[in-house]
Amino acid sequence: MASSLALPSTISLKKLPLNASTPFRSSSSFLGFRNGSRSSTGVTISRSRVFMSASVGSQTLIDDSLFLDYKPTCAFLFPGQGAQAVGMGKESQSVPVAADLFKRANDILGFDLLDVCTNGPKEKLDSTVISQPAIYVTSLAAVELLRARDGGQQIIDSVDVTCGLSLGEYTALAFAGAFSFEDGLRLVKLRGEAMQAAADGAKSAMVSIIGLDSEKVQQLCDAANQEVDEADKVQIANFLCPGNYAVSGGLKGVEVVESKAKSFKARMTVRLAVAGAFHTSFMEPAVSRLEAALAATEIRTPRIPVISNVDAQPHADPDTIKKILARQVTSPVLWETTVKTLLNKGLKKSYELGPGKVIAGIFKRVDKSADIENVSA
Repeated sequence: MASSLALPSTISLKKLPLNASTPFRSSSSFLGFRNGSRSSTGVTISRSRVFMSASVGSQTLIDDSLFLDYKPTCAFLFPGQGAQAVGMGKESQSVPVAADLFKRANDILGFDLLDVCTNGPKEKLDSTVISQPAIYVTSLAAVELLRARDGGQQIIDSVDVTCGLSLGEYTALAFAGAFSFEDGLRLVKLRGEAMQAAADGAKSAMVSIIGLDSEKVQQLCDAANQEVDEADKVQIANFLCPGNYAVSGGLKGVEVVESKAKSFKARMTVRLAVAGAFHTSFMEPAVSRLEAALAATEIRTPRIPVISNVDAQPHADPDTIKKILARQVTSPVLWETTVKTLLNKGLKKSYELGPGKVIAGIFKRVDKSADIENVSA
């Protein structure tokens, strides 16, 4: 999905753009560049990356294939909705920079985020409009907790790829410098609101199918779809890992899936505590709102590869990233493909940053020997 470089008036080689200001603070240390040469802007660069850009008039086009040959060694992984739990964020208060993220979030969100995270009630924290910003902020606070511990900055410096599960893709993009902490939070806030509004517009649900491979789950969806109207159709929405796939769709369709699962030899089904059928066409009403918000947001080329949920590939072109993020809410999450690709490309060490240990569990299901550590906040 590379940006077209047709008929450029000038072509130049440039260094990979780095923000002078970071998502977390004015110091360039967030970017993870400590050892190496210093650029003319004063930002220390540890690994130089050259890419082709083309200027057409005043517009600069970025080659979207910049990161396609990435070779991961150390990854930061960020959780998605469902990882939230009452008490999250409390640990972060021991590190001033992490605690400050919650204070800055309050001004954008208009309520005391830390209070909801630490005290609940659970029903309030679980709501889409609150859980998404809560996980985003807590996950980035976890980065600061890691930075504050002995050797933490060296770990951050070594990260050469990042990704996140659904909502976590926004967290990964913030960590990679594609947008500021504040701009990312505004997008996440709107995303939660738009997805909640879309869910309120139709009766829909999500259910995890445990113990089947993806082919069997697809057969289960096909069988259910034969018994319901078009408005209640279901599909696989999250390809998480072998034996764990989430199905989204109309409420009646999901109920049929649950009733038929045993006959397909599923070990169990688990109805997910989400507002509706995420990552399906049920979320289509949210797309236009996201497109408008993304169009108004400055997005830069990430400093390291950020793997997309939509196609399990990294993207460099900001316009492509905007289109991918808008499509993400209606597209299946290709997390299993992402994990397998990272491991097959030679990934050595991973860190799950934020609440819960869902991602660590998925990695272990794909490869029991995977080296992954959880850093909560």
